Amino acid sequence: MDCPRCRGVMVQDVFEDMRDDTGALSFKGWRCVTCGEILDPVIASNRESRPSPLIGRARKKFATQLS
Repeated sequence: MDCPRCRGVMVQDVFEDMRDDTGALSFKGWRCVTCGEILDPVIASNRESRPSPLIGRARKKFATQLS
């Protein structure tokens, strides 16, 4: 699996949690060995359900304001 952020190699990992609302203490996910990006089923679901940020538009607007 390739990292969506840097295209580096992702490895499966087990992450420890204090105790989430399901009572679980750990969860499985993916971690990028290059940049540290973490993905699990909850993160992936949240990213799919929300639109991508308008970074390009925000930068153009900011640059226009400085001119």
